[in-house]
Order: sequence, then structure tokens, then C-alpha cells
Amino acid sequence: MERNESSRNFILLGFSDRPKLEMVLFFTNTVFYFLAVMGNSTIIFLSVVDPRLHRPMYFFLCNLSLLDLCYTSSSIPQMLVNLWGPQKTITYMGCVIQLFAFLSVGGIECILLSVMAYDRFVAVCKPLHYMTIMHPQLCLRLAACAWLTGIANSILMSPLTMSLKRCGHHHINHFVCEMPAIIRISCVDTRHVEGLVFFLAIPIVLVPLAMILVSYGYIIATVLRIRSAAGRHKAFNTCSSHMIVVSLFYSTIIYMYMQPGNVASQDQGKFLTLFYCLVTPTLNPFIYTLRNKDVKGAMWKVLGKDHNLLDAIGH
Repeated sequence: MERNESSRNFILLGFSDRPKLEMVLFFTNTVFYFLAVMGNSTIIFLSVVDPRLHRPMYFFLCNLSLLDLCYTSSSIPQMLVNLWGPQKTITYMGCVIQLFAFLSVGGIECILLSVMAYDRFVAVCKPLHYMTIMHPQLCLRLAACAWLTGIANSILMSPLTMSLKRCGHHHINHFVCEMPAIIRISCVDTRHVEGLVFFLAIPIVLVPLAMILVSYGYIIATVLRIRSAAGRHKAFNTCSSHMIVVSLFYSTIIYMYMQPGNVASQDQGKFLTLFYCLVTPTLNPFIYTLRNKDVKGAMWKVLGKDHNLLDAIGH
């Protein structure tokens, strides 16, 4: 039975109960996916080529952009194929890869956002010691810790989720192989898996969130002690982009994963998943660049070089 289940394709029902909505979503998601790929690729490119961005904040931002690319690319292309045609299938291995990617990237991003909050805490509360504290070796270790923890979580949870007996059920009422959706089609008691999800959510979701709140508690206290309005405005601009990204990410992921898979409204869950695997990765580059002079300066510098090159060729 296990062999048959592991060799069978899954059917991702997605939004098939709303044919008219499927076409709207296809064109809308295509635009969002293009913007997400271009925006995050641009952040990574600029962080590599411009020496002004060779600083801890942009190193972590580059990691965040890479994670957002993984999020979107692991699910949206398959979703677009399913939205466009009558076939809604995904192979067993494709489903495993999607589940592994979602669990890994979700865990990594939770921890990475807390690391970025610590980076902002040091920048605002200990500005004179910033480069001494946030030295390259520490940045590499913090990033490696985030990546290894997220991947370890996925290595544990992915096989456990996929090993649940499904008794021939292979219709997943979602557009992606996400853990709650896979748990829902199981025909056995899943309380042990759901209990482990709650347990792992403490170090992977709640502890990083607590660290973010503590970091911003110190940041707010420091900002309130700054007498000049210009100084307070500068400190606020330093952290505002990160606060927006944290709010967008945690508000959706906590709602999705801090409850058992059979409780959440299925339609609501689909749109929330679509939000954090496509809309949020699309918005993140714009949130960080619109209020950031360094990134905008690096972008204009690259465009200026290209412009000069074209002028040279023309002459």
C-alpha cells in the first residue's frame, strides 16, 4: 500500500471549483511572479556588485531575497500550469519537493527575520560599536544557523507528513503541497504530527518572534530618548521597512501553522498561502528599496553605467 501511494500522482484541486477565477488568477499571478523574480534578483545582484551594500544589513537582505525566490519558484510555476490547463496533477516527488521547500524556507525566514531585528537593534542602540559587533564571521554564523535550523525542521517534518497513510486519497484541496492540506487527506490519527508541529513552532516561530519584539522594545526605548526630531526620523527609517516585512510575514504564517490542519477554512487558507508565497515576496523588494537611499543609489549607479556604455557604443 505504501509503495502504491508513493508512486501515485496527486491532484491539486486549487481553485478548480471557480473556473472564472482561475483565469483571473493566472494572469494576476503571472504578473506578480515576474515582479517577485525581478525584484528579488535585483536586490541580490545589487548587494553583490555594489561595495556600498557590502554591509551586514544588506547581507541579510540578500538572504531574504534568496528565500523569497525559493518560495515563489517552488510553487507558483506549477500553480500557473494547473490554472491554465485542465490537468491539475503533480508527481509524488514534485509534491515532496514543494513540501520540503515550504517547510525549509518558512523556518529559515522566521529565524532570519529575528537576526535582522538584532542587526537593527545593534545599529540603533549601539551605533558606535555596530561594525565591531556585526563582524562578517558573526553574520555568516547567524545566517548559517537560520538556514541549518530551517532545513533540519524540514528534514524531520517532510518524511513524517508524507508517511501518513492516505488510503487512496490523492486529491489535495489546495494549489500547493502544503503540510495542513496533506494532513487533511490522511485517513489515520494525525494528532502526533499536529502535536509535533505545535512543539517545533515554539523554537522556530515563537522564540524568533519574541526576540523580534524584545529587539524592537529596546529600539523604541532608544528612539524615544533621542531629542532631535531628525535623529528620531532617521532611526525610524532604519527600522520601518523591516517592521513592515515582519508584520506581513508573521501575521499570515502564525494564522496558518499555529492551528491543526483540519480547523482552518480551506478557501481562506488558499488565499493566505497565496499571499505569503507570492504577494509578500513581491512586496519585500519594494518595501526595502522605496525608503532606502543606498539601494536606490546602487540601482541608479548600475543604470548610469549601462547608459554610459550605450552612449559609448553610439559614438
